Amino acid sequence: MRGGRFEKRLHDAMRRLNASIGFDRRLYREDIDGSISWARALEKAGIVDADEARRIVDGLEAIAEEISADRFSFSEDLEDIHMNIEARLIERIGSTGEKLHTGRSRNDQVATDLRLWAKGAAGRVIGLIEELMAALVDTAGRESDVVIPAYTHLQRAQPVLLAHHLLAYVEMLARDVVRFRAAADAADVSPLGSGACAGNQFGIDREALASSLGFAGVTRNSLDAVSDRDFALDLLHAASVLMVHLSRLAEDLVLWSSAEFGLVRLDDSVTTGSSMLPQKRNPDAAELARGKCGRVVGNLTSLLMTLKALPLAYNKDLQEDKEPVFDTVDTVELILPVFAEMIRTMRVDAGRAAERLRDGYLEAISLADYLTRRGVPFREAHRITGEVVLEAERRGRTLPELPLEAYRKVSDHFDDDVFEAITVESALRDKTVVGGTAPDRVRAEIERWRRELAGRKSGGRRRGKKTHDNREGRARE
Repeated sequence: MRGGRFEKRLHDAMRRLNASIGFDRRLYREDIDGSISWARALEKAGIVDADEARRIVDGLEAIAEEISADRFSFSEDLEDIHMNIEARLIERIGSTGEKLHTGRSRNDQVATDLRLWAKGAAGRVIGLIEELMAALVDTAGRESDVVIPAYTHLQRAQPVLLAHHLLAYVEMLARDVVRFRAAADAADVSPLGSGACAGNQFGIDREALASSLGFAGVTRNSLDAVSDRDFALDLLHAASVLMVHLSRLAEDLVLWSSAEFGLVRLDDSVTTGSSMLPQKRNPDAAELARGKCGRVVGNLTSLLMTLKALPLAYNKDLQEDKEPVFDTVDTVELILPVFAEMIRTMRVDAGRAAERLRDGYLEAISLADYLTRRGVPFREAHRITGEVVLEAERRGRTLPELPLEAYRKVSDHFDDDVFEAITVESALRDKTVVGGTAPDRVRAEIERWRRELAGRKSGGRRRGKKTHDNREGRARE
C-alpha cells in the first residue's frame, strides 16, 4: 500500500494505531467471497484469463481453509484482513495474485464485507429473538390461569393474566424482528465496483457482481457507496431497542423473583450465588442484561458520533465502525439464549400471585364500572368509588370484605350484586376487546402466536435476500 511513495517506515505506534486486523479478521469469509466474485468479474471484463481466475479462486479457497483451521498467520504490518489475505494469495500463487485488486479499493471492499456480515448477523439475531418469543408463548400457555396485579407507576392497578403480561413482551420482540429485517434489507445493496470514490474504470458488471454475492441490488452513487454506514446504524438501532426491551423484561424478573414479590422462582441454571451469603440466589442474568443495555446503546451513539460531520467520501474514521457493530451483535447473541432458558425454566407461584391481588384495592375500577353500567356518569362513579375505598381503608378491609351497608352509606346505587361485579373473575372476563386480558382472548392470542412462530420456523425465517456461498457456485461450475 505504501509502495514507492514513502521514504520512511511506519512508526511502531502509528502501525499499532492504524492496524485493524485485531478485529476485522472476523470478516475473512465475507472478504474471500467478495474477492472470488471480483476475480470472476475481472475474468468477464477480460482483465484476467480463465486460468488466472481459476488460480485466484483456488488460492482464496485454500486461504479460507487455513483461516478456519486456525493455521493462518495474521500480520499487523499488513494492517487489515484485506491485505493479509491478498499477501497470502500472492505468496501462494505468485504474480497472478497481484492482479486481484485491479480496479478495486479497500474502500468498496470493506463496505461490501461489512454489508455481507451485517445481513448474516441480522438473520442470526432474528432467529434468536424468535426462540425467546416461543419461550414466552410456551410459558404463557403453561401458566395461562395465573392472575397477577398489573402495575402502573409501580403501584398495583388491575388484575391481569400473567400470560397477558408475557405476551406483551412477545409484541415488543415482534417489532424488534421487523427492525432487524429492515436492517438486513438496508445492508442488502452492493457497493462493490465503486472503487476508492469515483467508480470502476474497467467496465465491471456491477449488477452481475451483486447478484453473485446475493445482494438485491447495487448502490447508485460511488461517493455515497464507500462512505455509507447507515445500514450499520440501522443494525445498532435495532439492537439498542431490543436491549431496552430485554432490560424491561429483566427488571420484571428481578422484581418478581425477589422475596418481596415472590411471584417467580428462577432456575438454578440461570442464577448465581454470593461469595459471602450462602442463602442467596441472584438473578444475575437479568441484571447483566440491564447493564449491557447501556453498552449497546453506547455503541450506537459511538457510531453516530463517528459519522457526524464526516466529509465525503471515505475517511479512516470509518475504521471505527466495526468494533461497535461486532460488540453489539456478540452481546445480543450472548444474552438472548440465556433469556429464552430463563423464561422456559422459571416457576410461577400461583398462590403468592393470588395473595398479591388481595391488597391494593384492585377491584376499584370494576366498582366504578358497576356504577357506570347502572347509569351513573363515570366521573360521579369515580368519586363514589374513591369514597368507598377510603371507607375500606378506615375499616382495614378489602373491598370484597366491606359489608353492603358500608357501600349503601356512600351511595344508594349499590345492591347485593355488587360483590359479583368486583370479583377477579369478573374483572378479567369483561376485558374482551382485542388486546384485552379476558381469558378467552388471551388463549386465542397464545394460539395465534404459536401458529405464527411455527409457520416462521417451518417456512424458514426470512434472512433478507438470498445468501451467497462461492463454494457452492464453484461446485456448480
